Amino acid sequence: MEFQDIKTNLFTLIKLISIVLISSAIGLELWNAYALLHNSKIPTSLNLILSIAHLAISIHFFEGLIAAYKAPSKKKMPIQYGTYTFFVGTVGLLELFEK
Repeated sequence: MEFQDIKTNLFTLIKLISIVLISSAIGLELWNAYALLHNSKIPTSLNLILSIAHLAISIHFFEGLIAAYKAPSKKKMPIQYGTYTFFVGTVGLLELFEK
């Protein structure tokens, strides 16, 4: 198996896991916001996970901004590629700057 094949398979796996985790983090953030608006609380056991989710969403947001800014120079659509990079993370940036 060549390095390129391994890299492709690894990137695909990372992208799938990242999409699931970021979507879950967004869901957790929405649940927390709903709970705050309705004067209820989420379980305290989720506080650490909520903090990690908030950090991950923030980092992915900045990666998406960078990708959207640089996408036109690589002949990509900024909003589309920024959104893609938001969900897949650093792999999206690596793909953008690969060539």
